[in-house]
Amino acid sequence: MNSLQQQPNPSDPYEHTTPGGHAMTPFAALHHLPGRPLLLPNAWDHASAAALAAAGHTAIGTTSLGVAAAAGLPDGAAATRAETVRLARRLGRGGFLLSVDAESGFSDDPDEVAELAVELAAAGAVGINLEDGRPDGTLAPVAVHAAKVAAVKAAVPELFVNARTDTYWYGQDDPEPETLRRLDAYRQAGADGVFVPGAAEPPLIARLVGALDAPLNVLWTPTGPGFAELAALGVARVSLGSLLYRAALAAAVATAGAVADGGPVGPVPGYAEVQALNEL
Repeated sequence: MNSLQQQPNPSDPYEHTTPGGHAMTPFAALHHLPGRPLLLPNAWDHASAAALAAAGHTAIGTTSLGVAAAAGLPDGAAATRAETVRLARRLGRGGFLLSVDAESGFSDDPDEVAELAVELAAAGAVGINLEDGRPDGTLAPVAVHAAKVAAVKAAVPELFVNARTDTYWYGQDDPEPETLRRLDAYRQAGADGVFVPGAAEPPLIARLVGALDAPLNVLWTPTGPGFAELAALGVARVSLGSLLYRAALAAAVATAGAVADGGPVGPVPGYAEVQALNEL
């Protein structure tokens, strides 16, 4: 399945509609193609986003870990609001659909999170990812996160809100009931899609898809189902999260080691090719 050749025209906001007949934004429409989930790669700077766009990806997310690590800051600690907005301003006019990973909105004040959403939308972002996990390993109260979702949708109705719950990352004994409770609350608050990183078992994914009335986003993992299996399970969006950033770090270290050891170095983009990314 080549998802890059099966997506709707991102320039036509009226090409796809909801079951009720309402027009979807182009980005929202990418979450409503049965059996054809959106594969969302995640960039951390202009070059990585431009390279992914040049490879044919019409929608690209950012990775909060990559943005934070590139700046020498911790991820998930509300430390990278400025870097996140700055990157959105660089990428928001890049000719692709941009979704921004905004951690928990960098605040527990719904009005401040809504202000961030307004800034991101003005920069050209069409989506935002908001998570309920906290740096201390706890989950935000459901009402707090739901209030953020509602505030963003009230401030920027056209912005696709992907509400993430970290129930499967924070070691609960039986996360499924709490996951469904939280996702239902976020959906009722206006979330356009829901994200459950850590949900990787096919039976669980199938149950979540069947229980939810919102597009389900999962995080691809090397030990979980492949893209085709996720599509068959009914997943609407497959994110790569920080995978590409971590792979780039591994490749850099491996290449330096190969040079030191006199081993072969794999193919890499040329100088002119990387320079050309500045024009995208």
